[in-house]
Amino acid sequence: MSTRSRLEGKVAVITGAANGIGYAASKLFAEEGAKVLLVDISEDGLKKAVQSIAGDGISYVTADVSIPEEVQKYVQTAVEKYGRIDVFISNAGIEGDVKPIPDYPIEIFDKVMAINVRGMFLGLKCVIPVMEKGGGGSIVITSSVSARVGLPGTAPYVMSKHAVSGLMKNAALEFASKGIRVSTVNPGPVETRLMYSIEDGIAPGEGEKVRANIISNIAMGRYVLPSEVAQMMLFLASDESKMCTGSEYFVDGGLCAI
Repeated sequence: MSTRSRLEGKVAVITGAANGIGYAASKLFAEEGAKVLLVDISEDGLKKAVQSIAGDGISYVTADVSIPEEVQKYVQTAVEKYGRIDVFISNAGIEGDVKPIPDYPIEIFDKVMAINVRGMFLGLKCVIPVMEKGGGGSIVITSSVSARVGLPGTAPYVMSKHAVSGLMKNAALEFASKGIRVSTVNPGPVETRLMYSIEDGIAPGEGEKVRANIISNIAMGRYVLPSEVAQMMLFLASDESKMCTGSEYFVDGGLCAI
């Protein structure tokens, strides 16, 4: 007896899809039957990602998520290619520098806010009308445990993740009646370039020591894999989570329990 794929017939748009969590979600969603539009600023990364994902209905478009016209471009591309958007994984984000607040460069602060906050807002602004016309859908925003706790030296990043929680809650309330669900997935430290950059920023050249210290505070004793974050995103994207909206879903190995 065949089993129906969990995203069969759905169209998903995933930002920050060239690597890390975004790539893992793109691959998993394609395996589960979705048509997937990968979005990233790196065309080389997107080409490699698309080539490595098996299945029909996989395509990409480059975009800077902080620029309104480019956000509208990826939304319009999804509509032109697939006719609708059922799932939006708003995942693109950057870590910025690791510096104390008095020393933090304003231009880096602005860049973190532009991508991590403005980019999330613009994505919802442009995707929601399309999703509403299609009768609803699921929006999943990649947040972090940094929406719950601080990390010295990363104030703009932590601020951005707190802001994302507010955006999610407001959007969930505004559009529940339209059949649109909005949630965040809040990973702990993940085996990605972003986390390695933060490790090295905290103690240049001593990333392994930083990593060991972080892991000592994780109940399950290791970093999260991108594929494990993608599994939570899959649940929230699927019809299995049809009464889930307005909440944060932590994938952190128990970090926030300590």
